[in-house]
Formats: sequence, structure tokens, C-alpha cells
Amino acid sequence: MRASRRLAALTGTAVLGIALTACQDQASGQIVARNDVRPVETISNPSVHGCHRFREGVTRVNNYTQSNLLLYATPDCTVPPGGASIYLTMQSSDEVVPAYGPWRSFSIAPE
Repeated sequence: MRASRRLAALTGTAVLGIALTACQDQASGQIVARNDVRPVETISNPSVHGCHRFREGVTRVNNYTQSNLLLYATPDCTVPPGGASIYLTMQSSDEVVPAYGPWRSFSIAPE
């Protein structure tokens, strides 16, 4: 029975280690925000929690992280009536549609 307890303890420790490693608090990589071709802001390893504001409204976002983003035209990551958020997949970029106006904030999309 002793070998079984040791094996169970080792297995439990390994599972806990894998679970803790999988819980990340940051999106690995960079988000580059621009107004047309002018760089506005580069954000490295943003937190996966909460809303992130751009310094100013931006017209292009390059997502060089390992996470998907939600882009918003509001500074508080809300969707106004008749508006929408834009889903930007990891390792991609998108330009704002003129009807939406510039993006002012983003959040990390839940997985």
C-alpha cells in the first residue's frame, strides 16, 4: 500500500503543477496600436483581467500576443447601443471601420 500512496502523492503534485502553470495572469506578447501609420502605443504582456485603455483613439491594432482580443470604441470596454465590439484573433491585425470610429479600449477575450 505504501507504493500506492507515494504514487498518488506524486501524481497529485504533478497535476497541481500543471494546473498552476496553465493559469496565466498575462497575455504573452505585444499589442501595437497605431493611428494610420503613426505608432501610438506598444503594450507588452497585458493582464488578462479587466479593461485596458489606449492613450488615445487608434485606427489599427496589431495583436502579437497568444490571446484573442476584444476591441471597443468606448474607453471602458462597453458596447454602446447599436454598437459592437470587434474580435481580433491572436497573431493578427485589424483596421477600424470608419463607421465605428477609433478604438479606445480592449480586453482579453475569454477562452
